[in-house]
Amino acid sequence: MYETNNVIRQFEKTIAKHCGAPYGIAVESCSAALFLSCLYHKVKQVIIPKLTYFSVPFSIIHAGGTIKYIDMEWSGAYQLIPYPIIDSAVRFRKNMYDPGTFCCLSFHYSKHIPIGRGGMILTDDKKAARWFRLMRQDGRREIPKEKDHVTMAGWNMYMIPEQASRGLSLFSNLPEINHDCGSWLAYPDLSKQEIFK
Repeated sequence: MYETNNVIRQFEKTIAKHCGAPYGIAVESCSAALFLSCLYHKVKQVIIPKLTYFSVPFSIIHAGGTIKYIDMEWSGAYQLIPYPIIDSAVRFRKNMYDPGTFCCLSFHYSKHIPIGRGGMILTDDKKAARWFRLMRQDGRREIPKEKDHVTMAGWNMYMIPEQASRGLSLFSNLPEINHDCGSWLAYPDLSKQEIFK
């Protein structure tokens, strides 16, 4: 089993520090970050822009929530209203973290740090950070499996060390100024698709 590898912890600390957040929890994708954030908040009705990526409403639905769509022009990031969850899949900037939020990042191959696949939750909530670390790893603590006693049903959503290592390498060559790599203009109107209603 994967115990939190030093390179993963280093990647989490590096990204969190760059963005201005106390904690960073690496996961397998931004979709996983959004899902876990929605699950943690026990979302009910969530308001999102109708022009966004497919996994956003799916993450809400899988976490037990419902969706209300609004017309919203956005670039880089937007809030899952009324919750302090930020979809920041297409934004990555120095000191971008807003206190009190759960900021979800993407390291997809089309994003600022193109690991290939990966995501992260930035937060200043120590209790939530601990919960996310358990939930991303089958409810397990970061100790050898033969010494663990699982008390929470989690998911298999952790980032592997190879991805974290690539992330650190790519981050070291990141430009000082990064512009948003996406906006509402790049996405379909999900409110018109029956599955998202």
